[in-house]
Amino acid sequence: MARWRVGVDSGGTFTDVCLFDEEEGRVEVWKVSSTPDDPSRGIAQGVEEGMRRVAPEAGEQPGAPVAYFGHGTTVATNALIQHRGVRTGLVTTDGFRDLLEIGRQKRPDLYDMQADKPPTLVPRDLRLEVPERVRHTGEIDTPLDEDRMRAAARALREAGVKAVAVSFLYGFVRPEHEQRAVAILREEMPEAFISAGHKIAPEFREFERLSTVVLNAYLGPVMRRYIERLTPRLQSLGMTVAPHLTQSNGGVIGFSTAADMPVRTVLSGPSTGVVGAQAIGALAGFEDLITFDMGGTSTDVALLQGGQCKLTSEAVVHGYPIKAPMLDIHTVGAGGGSIAHVDAGGLLKVGPRSCGADPGPVCYDRGNTEPATTDANVVLQTLNPTHLLGGRMAVRQDLAKTAIGQLAEKLGLGVMETAQGILSVVTANMARAIRVISVQRGHDPRDYTLMAFGGAGPLHAARLAKELEMKRVLVPRNPGILCAMGLLLTDLRADFAATKLLTADAAAVPEVAAGFAQLGQRAAEWFGHEGIAPKARRLTRTADMRYQGQNYELAVPLPEGEITGETLRTLTEGFAEAHRQRYGFVAEGETVQIVTLRLEATGLVRKAELKAYPEAGPDAAGAITGQRPVWFPEAGDFVPTPIYSRDALQPGNRFAGPAIVEQMDTTTVVPPGMNARVDAYLNLILEVTA
Repeated sequence: MARWRVGVDSGGTFTDVCLFDEEEGRVEVWKVSSTPDDPSRGIAQGVEEGMRRVAPEAGEQPGAPVAYFGHGTTVATNALIQHRGVRTGLVTTDGFRDLLEIGRQKRPDLYDMQADKPPTLVPRDLRLEVPERVRHTGEIDTPLDEDRMRAAARALREAGVKAVAVSFLYGFVRPEHEQRAVAILREEMPEAFISAGHKIAPEFREFERLSTVVLNAYLGPVMRRYIERLTPRLQSLGMTVAPHLTQSNGGVIGFSTAADMPVRTVLSGPSTGVVGAQAIGALAGFEDLITFDMGGTSTDVALLQGGQCKLTSEAVVHGYPIKAPMLDIHTVGAGGGSIAHVDAGGLLKVGPRSCGADPGPVCYDRGNTEPATTDANVVLQTLNPTHLLGGRMAVRQDLAKTAIGQLAEKLGLGVMETAQGILSVVTANMARAIRVISVQRGHDPRDYTLMAFGGAGPLHAARLAKELEMKRVLVPRNPGILCAMGLLLTDLRADFAATKLLTADAAAVPEVAAGFAQLGQRAAEWFGHEGIAPKARRLTRTADMRYQGQNYELAVPLPEGEITGETLRTLTEGFAEAHRQRYGFVAEGETVQIVTLRLEATGLVRKAELKAYPEAGPDAAGAITGQRPVWFPEAGDFVPTPIYSRDALQPGNRFAGPAIVEQMDTTTVVPPGMNARVDAYLNLILEVTA
C-alpha cells in the first residue's frame, strides 16, 4: 500500500487538502467547504474524501496509509479577530496593572481622530497586582509576596476566569518569581490555562511582552479545545502518525506544543504558502518573489529576496502587539468573499467585511444578497458562470447580476462597469498592501516576479501585476492548495531568544558566547522532546542590532563557528549593510548595540519532492476545452475567449491572451497583452508582451 504525506489548510471559505505519494511522487489535491462552527469537521471530511479517492484499498481506515500529517489553521486568528477567546485574568508586578491598556500611548493612525483602539482583552477588575520586583540586572529588589499571590489566584478563581497570564517586570532576566506564581496558580486553579512571560516571550519591551502573554492565555483554551476535537476525528479515520501544526514562522510543531503556545500560530495558514512559494520559486528559477495569496476572506503578501522571506520578531496582528517569530507577511481584508458596498460619500468600497463560507457570495445561492468579489467575476465571466470546483459546486450568475445591478443603480453605472469597478477597487487594495512590503522598505516591485496562489490569486494576478508595473507572474501547478502543499515542504522548527543589551565590540564576546550556549541548551531539550535525530538537527544564529538610542532593531545573521572578536566585526558590518538597505544610510561612528540573541532550531523531515517533466512542444491547442465571452476592460465589452484545461497543459506549451485557464482549485486569467508558457514543473508563467 502506498504511503501518503497529507497537508491540510483550513481557511475561512475552503479547506484544502494536498496529498503526496511517497513512492511515485505524484501530487493529488482535494477541496471541501470549511465548517466555521467546528473547523475540525471540515478537516476530517476533506482528509477522508481525499484519501478515499487516492487510496480506496484502505477501506474503512482511510487514514491508515498516512505517513505524515501537517495542518495549517486560522482558529487562533479567527478567535482573535472575533474576540472569542476565554475570560482571562492577569497577574503582574505591583503598579503595572494598567500597562496593558496604556500601551505606548501611540495612535495606530496618526491623523485619524476617530480611530478606535482594539478592546483590552483583560478587563481592569481581572488585572491583579502582587508585590515583587526584579531589577534589570537580575538582582531581587522585592521578594514575591506569596500570600498576596495566593489571594490573587483565589480571587481570579472566584471570578470564573478560565485562563491566567503572568507577566512580571524583568521576569525574562530572572524568572523565579514568575515560576513560583505559576506554581501557586496551578495549586489554586488546576483547571485554568496558565501562561507565563518567561516561557512565551523572554525578551525586553515590557508592553509587547505583556500583550503577547495575555494573547497566549486568551487563545489557549480555544486552541486546546480545537485540538481535542480534531485529534479523535483523525484517529477515527485510522491515522496513527503524530499530527503537526504550522507556526507563524513557517515551521511546524506538535499538537501539544501548539496547545501550550497558540500565540505562535496566529499566521499559521499564510506562513505555509510562503514556504511553498520559496520551494517552487527556487525550482522555477525565480528567487526574488512577491507572493500574492488571495483566499476567500483576506489577501496575504510577502517579499522573498534571494529565495528567503525575512523573519520578524515582533508584529501587530489585528491591533495587538505580538513578540513571537513570524514570517514578514502583510494581510489586508480583500478576498473572494469581500463584500462590495457604497459608502456614505457615494463611493464604491470592497471589504474588509466578508460573507465567508456560509452563506458565501450571492452566486452560491445560500441566502446572501450583498455582492462580493466572486460575484463580480462570475458576472464578468472570468469565473465559470455555471459551476466551480470542477463541476462540484453550481453557481447562479442570475442572482449575482441582480445583486450587482442594485449596486449599479446606486452608483449610476451599468452592471458590467460596476462589476469591473469592484475588481478595480480590490486590485488597488492589494497593490497598496504590496507597496507596504516593497516600496516602503526600499524594494522596487518591478524587480520581482509576482507569485500568485490561493483560490482567487491567479484570477486577479495579471491585473495586479499591471497596476504595479511588474512584468512576470508565476502561477504554480496547484495554486489553490499551495498553503496545504507548503505543509509538505517545511521542517519542524522552534525559535529561542534572550535579551542581552551589549555594545558590539570585542568586550562582548564572552557574554554573546554564553548567551548562545544557553539558547543551545534549550534547543537541545526541544530536539529531544520532538524526537529529532542528531543528524537532522540544524541551528541558525542571528542578533537583533541597532544604533545606540534607536528604538527599532534589525536582525543580522551570525557567521558560523566560534564567537570571536572577528565574529562581532563581521556582525557589525552586516548590520551596516542591513541598515543601508532599510533606511538608505549608515551612521558612521555611532555606537552599535546587540539587543537580542536568537537561535533558530530546525528539525529536518522528509519533504515532498516535485519532479520535472519532459518538454512537449509549444502547441497548446490540445488543452482548449471551448470558449466563452469574457468581459475585458481593454475592450470595454465581452471578447470571445478560449478556455484551457490546466490539467491538459504540458511543459513547453505556449499561448497568448486573452485566455482563461481553469482547474479544480482556481482560475487563471491571461489578459490581452500577456503571453503564457508552461515550465518543466508545470508552473504557468505569464509575461507582458514585448
